Amino acid sequence: MKKTVLAFSRVNPQMAERLAQDFNVIIPDPKQGDIAAQFNEALPEVHGLIGAGRKLGREQLADAKNLQVVSSISVGYDNYDVDYLTERGILLTNTPDVLTESTADLGFALIMSSARRVAELDAYTKAGHWTRSIEPPHFGTDVHGKTLGIVGMGNIGAAVARRGRLGFNMPILYSGNSRKAALEQELGAQFRTLDQLLAEADFVCLVVPLSDKTHHLIGRRELALMKKSAILVNISRGPVVDEPALIEALQNGTLRGAGLDVYEKEPLAESPLFQLSNAVTLPHIGSATTETRQAMADLACQNLRSALLGERPQNLVNPQAWKA
Repeated sequence: MKKTVLAFSRVNPQMAERLAQDFNVIIPDPKQGDIAAQFNEALPEVHGLIGAGRKLGREQLADAKNLQVVSSISVGYDNYDVDYLTERGILLTNTPDVLTESTADLGFALIMSSARRVAELDAYTKAGHWTRSIEPPHFGTDVHGKTLGIVGMGNIGAAVARRGRLGFNMPILYSGNSRKAALEQELGAQFRTLDQLLAEADFVCLVVPLSDKTHHLIGRRELALMKKSAILVNISRGPVVDEPALIEALQNGTLRGAGLDVYEKEPLAESPLFQLSNAVTLPHIGSATTETRQAMADLACQNLRSALLGERPQNLVNPQAWKA
């Protein structure tokens, strides 16, 4: 008898068709009524969940008596209660690596856009304000040769650092839980404490996972340590930054600018950030390319299939659950 899989976010037709080869697939349909109600109604019979963007823990999964695996179409897994899943022996998988380069591309796009005021001056031009040569009040700042600080030198952080060092001759500083000897040799990267990095870097790029330790890692004190000419880029998770403190810093000139792809609350329909010309705001699109999203979907399907067929998934977040 086929096991049952429930999608807890939108999946493309190809993904649904692929899953249906091995499993009974349930995909809530907004045309059929409340999505949450359909999800909750299906939970007791499902063996696997696949999707992204939904908080899943003790309260949400109490009725999922047959659940064996949650396959997340994402790298980050802060939406999931990992301890609870492990306690129940439910496997949690994610999709790392396949989005590294695309997310790093976006991180560097935010660096460039913030420094050269691309979004601001695009709006300026389209509004018909370009009636004479641009003058100093609209000048940007150079990127090449400036110091790039990476907070969290994992795969994505290293990919951003390579773009900066090899493409723009930027000295690289980094902070994190451990030294990266290979990257120090490859890129001449120099390790700093977080406070030291904030004080020295011209661009600070946040690439850390969200945890209790990194929640509001960058707050009012940390922003005050940065150069007034510095730019903060966040491609990690919104709550890594104290958003009201950042807004205040951008408003009062404590910070030159910010490039943001993530926010404390998502989706974000309105915010003081939208009124700030020195903030570039994107709708969490770090992995949002056709190629990368397809690769993530393929990997999530592979992880789910392996788990439900009794094989150890390639990308297992909680190996303790597998051992149990």
